[in-house]
Amino acid sequence: MTSILTYTLKTLPSTSKWALRFSVRTLSCSSQLHAAPAVQTSSKKTLAKPNVRNIVVVEGVRIPFLLSGTSYKDLMPHDLARAALSGLLHRTNIPKEVVDYIIFGTVIQEVKTSNVAREAALGAGFSDKTPAHTVTMACISANQAMTTAVGLIAAGQYDVVVAGGVELMSDVPIRHSRKMRKMMLDLNKAKTLGQRLSLLSKFRLNFLAPELPAVAEFSTNETMGHSADRLAAAFSVSRLEQDEYALRSHNLAKKAQDEGLLSDIVPFKVPGRDTVTKDNGIRPSSLEQMAKLKPAFIKPYGTVTAANSSFLTDGASAMLIMAEEKALALGYKPKAYLRDFVYVSQDPKDQLLLGPTYATPKVLEKAGLTMNDIDAFEFHEAFSGQILANFRAMDSDWFAQNYMGRKTKVGLPPLDKFNNWGGSLSLGHPFGATGVRLVMTAANRLRKDGGQYGLVAACAAGGQGHAMIVEAYPK
Repeated sequence: MTSILTYTLKTLPSTSKWALRFSVRTLSCSSQLHAAPAVQTSSKKTLAKPNVRNIVVVEGVRIPFLLSGTSYKDLMPHDLARAALSGLLHRTNIPKEVVDYIIFGTVIQEVKTSNVAREAALGAGFSDKTPAHTVTMACISANQAMTTAVGLIAAGQYDVVVAGGVELMSDVPIRHSRKMRKMMLDLNKAKTLGQRLSLLSKFRLNFLAPELPAVAEFSTNETMGHSADRLAAAFSVSRLEQDEYALRSHNLAKKAQDEGLLSDIVPFKVPGRDTVTKDNGIRPSSLEQMAKLKPAFIKPYGTVTAANSSFLTDGASAMLIMAEEKALALGYKPKAYLRDFVYVSQDPKDQLLLGPTYATPKVLEKAGLTMNDIDAFEFHEAFSGQILANFRAMDSDWFAQNYMGRKTKVGLPPLDKFNNWGGSLSLGHPFGATGVRLVMTAANRLRKDGGQYGLVAACAAGGQGHAMIVEAYPK
């Protein structure tokens, strides 16, 4: 296998330096993958800043995240978003007229409801006087929705904003080919029979070939899975390590589900079907079964498979964000403060999925914290190889000095504080909705374990990334 990876890496000049550096290194924490989570207590200082509004999460919910093609397959995205909004209203009893603004993230838009936030809000019974807009930033679209809400409240424009996200991978737009679209538009403009016949004479059967959407980079024409495979190879992350990490994610998610820890889930009565009450992608397996799967992207020698990748997911989430003084005036006990956040961007080819590595030190420095101050880490798991490659990069002085312009490494998140209730590999990853899940999981973990600071981080298409500090609200 080593010779195979070496051969593969010879075709990747920009990553070969990484391979040479990391080829003799193994994941030092591999043996800790099943370590029991440690309860954290803390009496650290607050991150409140003078003359800056404190912004709080009152509550956040999500409908169950489901494998695409299952119970949500006959719905539309705004149906899922509406269900999340309705669940938030039911749980918080917030009067609809108190909400000043609504923001939703999404990635693959349904053309009939391009501003899905607005359509979902109207469907959930919000006033037509409540503005709403939709943002897209790939896998960090919900993160952008939340931080946009933070900005609006911090600027004093609003006091109460709902942020969320939605994705329906069961039904994505499939277009006619460009040639067919052009012909149809031209036919619509043609005024005479002769003009129409002339246009039709140019028709060819290949015009009927559809354009299928793909999770691929426009700038590189490479799928994210392919990038993950190359990244894992560049950092010498083995297939076994990836499968071990994926199994950890599923086992922890199953444990959290069985113990009722996934309390952000609200049931959803699917029209014409039963009520959905839990995620259906949590499927603990065995390393032996996982090892039987063939590579999904780089064949036959790749290490990324269906078992160690996040799956196509349908789902939606929604979060009630307020100025602290407004929340208290309305009688709410917030769950957490939303503190410092950063967005980063780097090379979309060879560093596509390294957003957490670049964002983590920046947000920690901005907040005046260190890795040791963090009680709960919640990172988006696009692929096992992506998480483990980030671990390698974060734990490397060489990478920090040569690629990040830093003197020392970021540091490795301790696994006993990392994604303790599962992650995107097991819970699912509706592209536009995951950010809210990450923040709410961090907040709920802090409340349960007595910690104070959570760090949320995620990579995204385009080589972008996000990180945010969540601070537990005093009990």
